[in-house]
Amino acid sequence: MKKVIYRNQIFKVLGLSLVLFMSLSVSLLAQEADAAKGKSLFNQNCAACHSLTRKMTGPALANVESRLSEDEGLDREWLYAWIKNSPGMIKSGDAYANKVYNDFNKAAMTAFPTLSNEDIDNILAYTAAPPPTPVAAPAGEVATASAGSSGISNELILGALAIVFGLLVVMLILVNKTLLRIAAANGLDVEREKAVNRTPIWKAFIQNQFLVLVTVIFLLLGSAYFAYGWMMQVGVDQGYAPVQPIHFSHKVHAGDNKIECKFCHSSARVSKTSGIPSLNVCMNCHKSIYEYQGNPEGPSKEDLANGYTNEFYTKEIKKLYKAVGWDEENQSYTGKSEPVEWVRIHNLPDFAYFNHSQHVSVAGVECQTCHGPVEEMEVMYQYSPLTMGWCVNCHRETNVKVEGNAYYEKIHAELSKKYGVDQLTAAQMGGLECGKCHY
Repeated sequence: MKKVIYRNQIFKVLGLSLVLFMSLSVSLLAQEADAAKGKSLFNQNCAACHSLTRKMTGPALANVESRLSEDEGLDREWLYAWIKNSPGMIKSGDAYANKVYNDFNKAAMTAFPTLSNEDIDNILAYTAAPPPTPVAAPAGEVATASAGSSGISNELILGALAIVFGLLVVMLILVNKTLLRIAAANGLDVEREKAVNRTPIWKAFIQNQFLVLVTVIFLLLGSAYFAYGWMMQVGVDQGYAPVQPIHFSHKVHAGDNKIECKFCHSSARVSKTSGIPSLNVCMNCHKSIYEYQGNPEGPSKEDLANGYTNEFYTKEIKKLYKAVGWDEENQSYTGKSEPVEWVRIHNLPDFAYFNHSQHVSVAGVECQTCHGPVEEMEVMYQYSPLTMGWCVNCHRETNVKVEGNAYYEKIHAELSKKYGVDQLTAAQMGGLECGKCHY
């Protein structure tokens, strides 16, 4: 009988040990979860519908595991099942799964069967991590940055020029005194000779007919040159960078986030114009991206100097919401929208024909060829002059891509014989004919 008692006690000890071992294993796994990897996974899989701190298409997920455990009595195993197969959880009749489904307008959550338990552990570690403390820029940093970049160098240059000018003045005064002293030693009264023989400069100029003729010709030629230069710049807006009603940073979108130009300007592939993207295109992303995160280390000194802080970009997103009538709290459109009066930057004359699709889709010309390094532009500006001479030079220098295009085979063969070349430029293919661009 004693042996049975001892046997039961041994089983109890082993059972308690197993429970302790399992709990320690779970805690160790939780500690080993990588919040940094979880952030990456969260941004890839969850950020389109969820935020950490606010309600969006789905609920806020900050401390989601602890909240579900305290409020609903649900454990991590339930989260594994829900994330990997939420539709199956709803169909099975799970009470809390159906509650979430009904509370969020029956918007079914996407299932993620490819996420492993370790991936979900990392995501939960990220949702449980405290938010990073924002890095405040030291007082006076903006002023110091701007002064260090231009103010000191300008002061040094101006100071050096002032010293050189002062030395020249002193040297001229000394030379003048020396010459007067030499003249006085030789018995010459310089001041008296000046008074007797001096002729007014205007009279001397009028009396010299050759000098008058040369001056008149020079003034006429100079005036014609500057008048021609000024008239040739009429309608040329190279460098034009207007202030837009909503600040849109091509540097952030095309540069930092690698968004292709034709994702927003999709009509450039098939249309004469590249088109202005509708605000619905912006809202495809900005339903979820409601504030600008930027660099985790904070804005650069250059951005601070120009006022491009995280708060600045977030305010511009709010302008977008106001224009489209987006209610952040209820995650729905109010129906009250406002037009955005964008300021046009690139504008060709009405008599000049340019087709984006012909250049982008057929010729394969990159956007940067005409519009410059757009991915580096914080404020969009006109990079190229867009003059007739500029277009003609491009046609003279650019070879036509005829590979795989049956339209060009026969004409390319004939013109190649005519010009004696293997590759033809756009000009040799008729790109300089007046009717190609003017109609």
